[in-house]
Amino acid sequence: MLQNFLREKRYLIVLDNIAMAGVWNDLKDAFPDESDGSRIVITTRDMAVDPHADSRIFQYKLHLRSIDESWTLFTNTLRKEVPQELEKLGREIVMRCGGLPQPIVKMGKLLSEKVATNVEWSSVLNELKGETVPWLEISSKVSRDLPLELKGCLYYFLLFPEDFEIPIRRLIALWVAEGFLRLGRGDKSPEHFAERCLMELIDRNMIQVTEKKPNGKVRTCCLPGALRKLLSKAVEDKVLKGQVNTASKSSSSLQQNRWIVDHYNNTEPSSTIVNHIHGDNINNATLQAEYEKALSFMSFDYREGSQSGEDIGNFLQRCISYRCFLLLRVLDLERVFRPQLPKVLSKLALLRYLGLRWTYLESLPSSIRNLLKLQTLDVKHTYISTLPRSIWKMQHLRHLYLNESYRSRFGPQPRGVSLTDLQTLWGAFVDEKSPVKDGLDTLINLRKLGLACRCMSNQKNEMSLQLEAVAGWIQKLEHLQSLRLKSHDENNQPWCLDLPSLLDHTNLSSINLLGRLRTPSVISKFPENLIEITLSASALSEDPMQKLDKLPKLRILQLFSESYVENNMCCPENSFPQLRILRLWKLEGLEDWIVQEGALPRLRVLQIRSCSRLHKLPDVLQHVKTLQELKLSNMPTKFTERIKDCHSEDWGKIAHVRHVSIEP
Repeated sequence: MLQNFLREKRYLIVLDNIAMAGVWNDLKDAFPDESDGSRIVITTRDMAVDPHADSRIFQYKLHLRSIDESWTLFTNTLRKEVPQELEKLGREIVMRCGGLPQPIVKMGKLLSEKVATNVEWSSVLNELKGETVPWLEISSKVSRDLPLELKGCLYYFLLFPEDFEIPIRRLIALWVAEGFLRLGRGDKSPEHFAERCLMELIDRNMIQVTEKKPNGKVRTCCLPGALRKLLSKAVEDKVLKGQVNTASKSSSSLQQNRWIVDHYNNTEPSSTIVNHIHGDNINNATLQAEYEKALSFMSFDYREGSQSGEDIGNFLQRCISYRCFLLLRVLDLERVFRPQLPKVLSKLALLRYLGLRWTYLESLPSSIRNLLKLQTLDVKHTYISTLPRSIWKMQHLRHLYLNESYRSRFGPQPRGVSLTDLQTLWGAFVDEKSPVKDGLDTLINLRKLGLACRCMSNQKNEMSLQLEAVAGWIQKLEHLQSLRLKSHDENNQPWCLDLPSLLDHTNLSSINLLGRLRTPSVISKFPENLIEITLSASALSEDPMQKLDKLPKLRILQLFSESYVENNMCCPENSFPQLRILRLWKLEGLEDWIVQEGALPRLRVLQIRSCSRLHKLPDVLQHVKTLQELKLSNMPTKFTERIKDCHSEDWGKIAHVRHVSIEP
């Protein structure tokens, strides 16, 4: 009867919160072919049916909300404005929901009924901290359904502090260095497999994406606090019962102390490990018993001043001197202020990961020359300017992050060695004396390259030859995914930039150029897979909008200071089909900007800064209904007055914009 009725109608049926395996198998034959445009929408917590087994099923997975998405959902649910003095507390409440929409909505409704005071909101937060019920189902899936390797990845999050937002580049490199991931079929590299594991955990709603990059990729993630409590309790129960397996050995609470983590906190009682590092002097027997088999050491002591660096240095000195830490694979001291790395560091012959980002160290110890197993060396945001010549002998090195602001230079390349496994070289400094030819240009397997080129003397001819050599090197990087290239003269002003045609670089998705392009036509030879383009000081005289408009995947376009020097700019009809973010900064010659019909159809963010001659916004913006944010900074008075006047014709054209920011 139902079938006969439906055959005569076009229908939309919504089945909310059902068990797919139990219901769909019983109902699917009752519905006729949907070729007439009819649809069935099913919401479920458990997708027990393989979507590939039924061609009629299209599966759309809902992930945990990011921090920004969670806050937007909360404020939209809350039936009042969030007082400025309660915003920090409100965000902590939202963070405790772990990205689950239902608890976020529940908190919004609950706080709508309460007086907006610190006492009331703090009470709600305290009650929420102990709430784990919404996560019990996900927790049971961890022990019941999660493959062993994914369990190892998930439990690894317990090493980090609660609510800690972990950068993806850090997490992936750590997983690879730990060595507990085995490469699967079809995986191009250990990093590719690690990224796949992370996305699987995100798809299963076990890990929350806390921040995304403008290009849509994940920047940071974290383990939701309530799920963390359940996982920690599960580990402790297994320890007590003697049932610990390899999937749960990543907990810092385990007796074997394979993973040593310094969670220094001067407001809470200290653990035994913290006391060993920052307090009591322990005897040699205790040292060996506790730390002889350690595989990793991480510190999250972010105190200001020299004490944290001294404590870490003394602890490393004692442990290594008494034959502990000799199996260490990971030494991660990111954000510890100037850790005093001892000379005995040279004994860590198995070390694969050395994380010194944001430590503000001024030099590396000479003992680093013996760490020939290193896969990742991260000295970004330090004052280190000279790399040891032995860097060329680290044949396993995969990721090298440097600080371009302090001119991190390579020394001459010894004969017979090259870093053939290097995938990331970021922040390297190139001047007249840098070994580019038959040195850096032998690094041909790079995926990410960031260079700062600068002429340090009056020898501009020599520097020009270096820039040509850099261009030739880039031409050979067929695996390149991300390129940042800057060029300055001896006065630190933007200078010439050589760039080859990049049409054959089909993997390239992001490009950032600072400098005057010697061959401006090169921008018309960018590869079709580009997602993000940033140009600064390019001195283009031909409209870049006419050159870049047909790139099918371009989502972010940033034209910064003097990238374009002419008066008129035009986005052609139906151009930039996928562009989400457009930034125009300090285009001081720009007077007229035209956007033709159908251009920028998916634009969400438009930022215009210091375009002192620009007359007005293009009229066609009134049709860009996806536009969510308009930010104007340091613009002409007449320009901003049109926007500020709520009754003006111009304002009406952009009334659908959610966030308008006008700064002097």
